[in-house]
Amino acid sequence: AVMVVGGGIAGIQASLDLAESGYKVYLVERSPAIGGTMAQLDKTFPTNDCSMCILSPKLVECARHRNIEVITYANVQDVNGEPGNFTVSVKKRARYVNEELCTGCGVCQEKCPSKAPSEFEQGLGLRKAIYVPYAQAVPNVPVIDRDICIYFQKGKCRACEMFCKAKAIDFTQTDQIVEIKVGAIILCPGFDEFDASIFTNYGYGIFPNVLTSIQFERLLSASGPFQGQLIRSSDKKPPQKIAWIQCVGSRDTHIAANSYCSSVCCTYAIKEAVVAKEHSSIPLETAIFYIDIRTHGKGFERYYERAEKEQGVRFIRSRIHSVYQDSEGDLILRYVDENRIKEEKFCLLVLSVGLRPPALTEELAKKLGVELNQYGFCQAGDFAPVTTSKPGIFTAGVFSGPKDIPESVMGASAAASEAAQLLASSRHSLTAEKQYPPERDVSGEEPRIGVFICHCGTNIGGVVDVPNVREYVSSLPSVVFADENLFTCSQDTQQRIKEKIEEYNLNRVVIAAASPLTHESLFQETIREAGLNKYLFEMVNIRNQCSWVHTHEPDKATEKAKDLVRMAVAKARLIKPLRQMPLEINHAALVVGGGIAGMTSALNLAEQGFEVHLVERASQLGGIANRIYHTIEGLDVQAFLKDLINKVAQQPLIHIYKETDILEFSGYVGNFKTGIMVRPEGETKEINHGVAIIASGGDVFKPKEYLYGQHPSVFTMLELEGEIAKGNPQVCAAQNIVMIQCVGSRDEERPYCSRTCCSKAVGCALKLKELNPEANIYVLYRDIRTYGFKEQYYQEARAKGVLFIPYDAADKPKVEAVTEDGKEILRVNVSDPILGMDFSIDADVLALATATVPSPGSEELSRLFKVPLNEDGFFLEAHVKLRPVDFSTEGVFVCGLAHSPKLIEESIAQAEAAASRAATILAKDVIYGQGAIASIDKEACSGCQICIGVCPYSAIIFNEEDQVAEVQELLCKGCGNCAAACPSGACSIKNLANEHILAEIEALV
Repeated sequence: AVMVVGGGIAGIQASLDLAESGYKVYLVERSPAIGGTMAQLDKTFPTNDCSMCILSPKLVECARHRNIEVITYANVQDVNGEPGNFTVSVKKRARYVNEELCTGCGVCQEKCPSKAPSEFEQGLGLRKAIYVPYAQAVPNVPVIDRDICIYFQKGKCRACEMFCKAKAIDFTQTDQIVEIKVGAIILCPGFDEFDASIFTNYGYGIFPNVLTSIQFERLLSASGPFQGQLIRSSDKKPPQKIAWIQCVGSRDTHIAANSYCSSVCCTYAIKEAVVAKEHSSIPLETAIFYIDIRTHGKGFERYYERAEKEQGVRFIRSRIHSVYQDSEGDLILRYVDENRIKEEKFCLLVLSVGLRPPALTEELAKKLGVELNQYGFCQAGDFAPVTTSKPGIFTAGVFSGPKDIPESVMGASAAASEAAQLLASSRHSLTAEKQYPPERDVSGEEPRIGVFICHCGTNIGGVVDVPNVREYVSSLPSVVFADENLFTCSQDTQQRIKEKIEEYNLNRVVIAAASPLTHESLFQETIREAGLNKYLFEMVNIRNQCSWVHTHEPDKATEKAKDLVRMAVAKARLIKPLRQMPLEINHAALVVGGGIAGMTSALNLAEQGFEVHLVERASQLGGIANRIYHTIEGLDVQAFLKDLINKVAQQPLIHIYKETDILEFSGYVGNFKTGIMVRPEGETKEINHGVAIIASGGDVFKPKEYLYGQHPSVFTMLELEGEIAKGNPQVCAAQNIVMIQCVGSRDEERPYCSRTCCSKAVGCALKLKELNPEANIYVLYRDIRTYGFKEQYYQEARAKGVLFIPYDAADKPKVEAVTEDGKEILRVNVSDPILGMDFSIDADVLALATATVPSPGSEELSRLFKVPLNEDGFFLEAHVKLRPVDFSTEGVFVCGLAHSPKLIEESIAQAEAAASRAATILAKDVIYGQGAIASIDKEACSGCQICIGVCPYSAIIFNEEDQVAEVQELLCKGCGNCAAACPSGACSIKNLANEHILAEIEALV
């Protein structure tokens, strides 16, 4: 078993991965409900998904998983033992509510007379003494706050107990100490936000219209205190101008404990500025005051560009001096920009506060014997991003350092993979298979349809008249029950759906809510638990397709919602139960790419006991890491790489194929076949495997500007690092060294940040200063992006005299070779926007921080494995936030530079995450295929074979004897290409045939 400490998105992901891989999990959360900070957010970045809409299905999945025991309102007290055999003492605080008896009806909260500021609402709203933290909380069981409960303070009241029909209130409860035996522990206790009241010059806690970023998230949230209305809490007026101040509690050299970069603040401020414009009922001006914009994540730079150029968000590079309030409650910002001192008035000010370690971190670390770094975060190992100083204890999420949601999810899966590797011999020893009730036979029954319509807070209900839609739907033929719910994806509503299926003998279910992409599987699981076939279900997306796109047309949005639900009901009358075929799993894995990411994935899976085929097209393992010598922290990359290659070579479960090309790929999850050819002999071989991981790496852009390739003193940054490692005197003894950042990145051709370049430049600058302290080093940059703990090295470089000179993208540096006194000089001309002057630097060495680009073979792999690339040529994951290593193609995963530019430790974490996700499949003996697949009517088939040509999964073959096409059901994914192309109408998708589509069309017209 594994204990996961912390119930935020990292803890949830780690728990689900482990439970699906065959381990018992105890998820311990200190607050009354799981969900963490992500539950407080309005929308996620850069997709603008509703945060709770994508989180809630995960919460419910975690809560109802047979192999996950969720223990909330609890703290770890003590840990004894050793890896594989820990005894953990957990203090479970008294809720004064019996979790087994509570039905989550909410009457107790309604009747409670005592109120206090809500922690979840960041003090912008109130809660009762007995409360559930938020509407979709899991578990949906209240807790009594002793500090404000009238009974505990004065010995009277007990209104909650009086009105509780379930008799769930129990004032006799006491705190309990529970001892749990586990083999490994994963620490992901989340973070605290920086206390902005420390900086009195910003006016937080003094002026009512100064908010923190998390408070602003609650202000925007549809489930927040103002139901998504963008108004000032002070006077309830909509603001006309909002400002964001960056780096509040981050990058602060005056407070050593806060001198790091919190990594996420720039991106969430941009998101808030964009979303605020969407929420505002009046024209809104937004401005972000920043030092450097650090949009280094995948897709983030494009979002930044759109925010500035398309949505009109102003970006002002500046230092804020002070904030004043006028008589109207407006705020005057006094700041210094690139040229002079200015003042500007705003209606609302948002402080982008940094991420701090949780308050109890130090105490927890002492109990567990885990080392912390100088900032109070968990000290991870060298090239081991999820290991701690204590064997058997791992870390994930922000506890190991500031990071965004995708990195937290990847780190959680990586930690799960390390724990699974440690406990591989005991896999399945404590787990239980989920037991479903017998599936009801509904054949011969008249359709009895239940419709459930979601308010989604005000995400839907703020635009669509949900009660009106429910009343209308009630009158539709075959609808015997219609309901409206505040949050249909919440745990309590899932239970309600099951109860109504039984009460009304429903045999079809229609849900009108959010996107099927994130929610369909949740609702299918619910109706299956109620005894219905999971395919007796239809889902209508009235959020994206009604409320979000018709925000200012509520009447039309409501009518459209009625139309969509009516169409779904018409189709639901005709749908039938479908069967899913069992698929036996081949327990081997294919890893494509022998760089650090590929080798890490392969080694992790092999250490878990799975056979791995590692395919590398080059003659040696290592990939681009063969050209990297040191990290910014000074770690020896070549020594690490040598050790990793040796471990892979000595692992008997790993089969290595070097100088090998992939020729073909076929099959389905659990049973893939890959044809390879080993060069130079040309030997071909077929590999059978259950999953595949693409870790094909990346490459370095070769520029055509700045005299690269024309002048011997011009290097790429990677080449410069190599020359430093070799001790080349031309470089190591150079007096004037110039580095130009963003060469081939953040431009029209490659509008993304290559993420690693700033760290690499700073690392090389420090190495050169170490070798030659008198050297003059100039770094010409647009934004310095030394995020996280790498900020300390940027500060160190500045302290050692490295000069950082900004330049504008529209006025890039110019390089020329000039001859003076018979000597050729490399001259760099740059315009400094801060000094407002042009000047020249005569360089002995010029280093170009060039872009990271996709591997040349990415397009071919994309075609073979039927997985997509994004617009930049990197592989496109299934969901940027919640599935950052999965593809939509089941059983295929991605990691490393094939996914996007990243540093070595980030590639390692993602590689381990890919191994963890792969293990959730490999650990099973059987999985089940799709039910909604293609079907061919042999009587109508003309044998034209068009369907065979358009099938992207090679799921259709031609029966030569009968001269008809046949579907290989195990391969079919139900995409519908064949049905659309079939000229004779012989091909259709089950539950999506012509009769279903025509029924929807007829219902619409």
